[in-house]
Amino acid sequence: MTQNVKAADVERVAELAHLKLTPDEAGSMLHDLNAMLDYVAQLNELDTSSVAPLSQMSELEGASGRPALREDAVKPSLDRAEVMSQAPETDRAFFKVPKVIER
Repeated sequence: MTQNVKAADVERVAELAHLKLTPDEAGSMLHDLNAMLDYVAQLNELDTSSVAPLSQMSELEGASGRPALREDAVKPSLDRAEVMSQAPETDRAFFKVPKVIER
């Protein structure tokens, strides 16, 4: 495995993501990031000259030659009153959830 990502890089990414990593987690993250980059390097070695480029996933075809994605269809939704009655806390229109990000 090549060493593309350094410990300082992991620290900087953790800082930008507002993560506090333990030394064990930072070491594991360093290993995982380098493993991902090694895998991408392997993919870059593949000959893709005969593969047509895609700009959208919807351009893919399934095994039968039909589009791989299903057609959009209007379907009835869940009843709001029934769903809200089962929620721990609502204002009758939206779910209320605790704040999870502090800055």
